[in-house]
Amino acid sequence: MHPSLNGLTVLERGWLSSNNLLIHGAGGEAGAVLIDSSHVCHAEQTVALVRHALRGEPLARIVNTHLHSDHCGGNAALQRSFGAPLTIPPGLADAARAWDLQRLGHDDFGLRERFEVHATLAPGESFVAGGRRWDAIAAPGHDPHALMFFDAAHGVLVSADALWENGFGIVFPELFDEPGFGDVGATLDAIARLPVQVVVPGHGAPFTDVAAALARARSRLASFQAEPARHARHAVKVLLKYHMMEQRRAPLAALCDWAAATPMTGFAVVGTALTNDHPVGIAYNTADTTLQNAPTPGTPTATTVGLYGGRVECGSCHDPHGTSNQASGGASFLRVSAATICGQCHLK
Repeated sequence: MHPSLNGLTVLERGWLSSNNLLIHGAGGEAGAVLIDSSHVCHAEQTVALVRHALRGEPLARIVNTHLHSDHCGGNAALQRSFGAPLTIPPGLADAARAWDLQRLGHDDFGLRERFEVHATLAPGESFVAGGRRWDAIAAPGHDPHALMFFDAAHGVLVSADALWENGFGIVFPELFDEPGFGDVGATLDAIARLPVQVVVPGHGAPFTDVAAALARARSRLASFQAEPARHARHAVKVLLKYHMMEQRRAPLAALCDWAAATPMTGFAVVGTALTNDHPVGIAYNTADTTLQNAPTPGTPTATTVGLYGGRVECGSCHDPHGTSNQASGGASFLRVSAATICGQCHLK
């Protein structure tokens, strides 16, 4: 463990749940402070992990870096278990107090449990925990209201999803035609100006090679800026995986229905090359003269493409229960050969 982390307990979680940082109290402080509380699906586990790490010490406060569901989902359970007050960034504080899920879920579709907000912490403000001063630093990009926390005396940066060892979180504003890539770059620049010795990220293990992580993040950002559709496709895949981590199991049709009903992006993510990114959950437009409408595709079979209630779904072209046409087309799970599948719906 890096010596700067003495007196801190890092609870490294997975990707559905954020990491937790427990700052143990020192010098007459009321107790420990917990930064971020993970996902509601893991709330009982979070309570157990925190209780074990506290070893009888009171939990004096919970602080959130931002209000995405993987970082604040355990708030309510921790409040019930330890009676700890909660401090959050001010950006969505009114929405959280009113439990306005439309605002809270604008760019995050995860499950939530209502919690009580006691205070806010704005960029430029600070709090003391573990005998250390933790400065709140604005970290827009992934989330416009996000904060990082920096202990300058020991060089410890709690970066949340602004910087991981290999990248950063989805830039949610960009998915809804709002600027975000520039904010990511500004946040990375802000990190580069800090005398950081060790980073505790929102996901993944703490790391010390900050320069290398920043270089990887900037390279990734540059690729997204050059091709925004690449970022949008990446985001859709991540959000689908996140949803499945929440649900664990779901019928294919239910997953397609969820994807069709969830506004995961306002960006045109597929462009004109559909060989690897065909949209699903969309109505088959019989008024479109570029589509085959005589006859309109019916229900799919093992060897024919088709529609589900007039909609194009994953199963329209793919047979999830077999390996149809692998031999003829070389493409796994296609209902017809790869050479002819586009022409089943599109006039070419």
